[in-house]
Amino acid sequence: MSNEIFCRTPLDKMPEWAQFTQATQQANVKSDHLRILNAAGLSIDLSTQRHSQELDQAGETLLQARNFTQARQALFNGTKINTTENRAAWHTMLREPRPLPEVAHEYRRMLEFVRRTDSERRWRNIVHIGIGGSDWGVRLLTSAFGYTHMWRNIRFVANVDGHAIESGLAGLDPKETLVVVATKSFTTAETMANAQRALDWLKAGNVRNPFNQIIGITANPENARAWGIPDHNLFRFWDWVGGRFSLWSSVGVAAGLTVGTPVLAGLISGAHAMDQHFLNAPFAENAPVQLALAGIGNRSVLEYGSHNIAVYDSRLSQLVPYLQQLIMESLGKSVDHYGEPINVPTGPVVWGMPGTDAQHTFFQWLHQGSDGAPIDFIVCQEADHQWPSHHRKLLAHCLAQRQALWTGKSIETAYQENLADGKSEAEARLLAKHRALPGGRPSTLIVMPRLTPFALGALLALYEHKVFVQGLVWGLNPFDQWGVELGKQLAGNIEKEINGDSTQAKLHDSSTAHWINTFRNNHAS
Repeated sequence: MSNEIFCRTPLDKMPEWAQFTQATQQANVKSDHLRILNAAGLSIDLSTQRHSQELDQAGETLLQARNFTQARQALFNGTKINTTENRAAWHTMLREPRPLPEVAHEYRRMLEFVRRTDSERRWRNIVHIGIGGSDWGVRLLTSAFGYTHMWRNIRFVANVDGHAIESGLAGLDPKETLVVVATKSFTTAETMANAQRALDWLKAGNVRNPFNQIIGITANPENARAWGIPDHNLFRFWDWVGGRFSLWSSVGVAAGLTVGTPVLAGLISGAHAMDQHFLNAPFAENAPVQLALAGIGNRSVLEYGSHNIAVYDSRLSQLVPYLQQLIMESLGKSVDHYGEPINVPTGPVVWGMPGTDAQHTFFQWLHQGSDGAPIDFIVCQEADHQWPSHHRKLLAHCLAQRQALWTGKSIETAYQENLADGKSEAEARLLAKHRALPGGRPSTLIVMPRLTPFALGALLALYEHKVFVQGLVWGLNPFDQWGVELGKQLAGNIEKEINGDSTQAKLHDSSTAHWINTFRNNHAS
């Protein structure tokens, strides 16, 4: 039973946790110790995270007590470590140079489909229909690598709001459009409603055989066939691939059609390189491990409630929502593998936007707000555009904000600056209190040599493995998402009630009952 891999003792009852907590609290807040790790071509600078020899030792001891080595191997072996759903979380298999035969077969089918479609110059438009893990990754790839030119137009439809599918189809020629339906179960309510609307649109556009212009990507091929997808347009992945880990699978076919299969190949290669680093790097040099421990210290010991992602590359604007899903859907849990409460704070809120826009939006809060948040600064050392002065400005802003967050500014320094600006002593002392910054706010700087598919693949795998380590230490299952299921279940019945089906009437709270009745009456009129 895979549960045996996971330590049964609650984290807060372990002496190793007490040692880690004490070491985190006692580590120097503003040390000037350069600490840079190298992993799969990325440079990860942890110099402004709390650090000490005692904390290093306490972190390693804690991981050993939580069966880290055994659990890590189980992840890569395909052991059923998703305990609540009794299945593996084997997305790393999708990145193996010599994967399982069925994985290799499906990948070859996908590549052949893209190559054949490209050679025939078919489909000027792609409408990608999916939500969550079946959506964010493809958006990220097309934003990152299709910003200069794509000969195909791609649109994304995720939300069940009718405006989403309307704007996704508006102005397109049905006979020049391929619809991609990506859903693990092929029952996802939003995706199937939008897929049906797209099918109706193709039929209304006099497409002779609309199912020849729809491809399905799913772990449930039976449902896809029953809906009408022919086998030659059906691409499979497996139940051991979680939705938020599915970019490495056939879910990426729309990206292959728009930014090219070399992007997919590079992405997978970079992720595999990070997999090997995670498997083999010593504890002190293991980037996912060290990022995870810093995050655990920040969240569970120092009690920072959120984590900011500051991406200093506009091409990675979709990275924040991608990581929001990866981290918050994985770590938004409060019971352990054995159903017992976890009595320390777990997964943080993840938020952010590209820099330098972020500096003019919420960095004021990061610098002087009462809470603050750890930040991941992500930047490319080299740009791919022809304006080097812009890139130097971007790099300067990134480094400056990080330094200001860490070093801060004392009241005395601000006071002296005010005097130098000609303020009176009274004005200088008052204004100094407003201009002082506390500093000591932790961050990590992640530097990619440049934005390549390999580098992005390594970056995404870095975060995946960080999440795995954090889930292991906290004792939670990062591969399920039961919290969203209740709302899905309720939505189906409430929809029937709004549609006037009184046989579906359930007992609701007074507010929900009021609005069901109001919306039903609106639709009836």
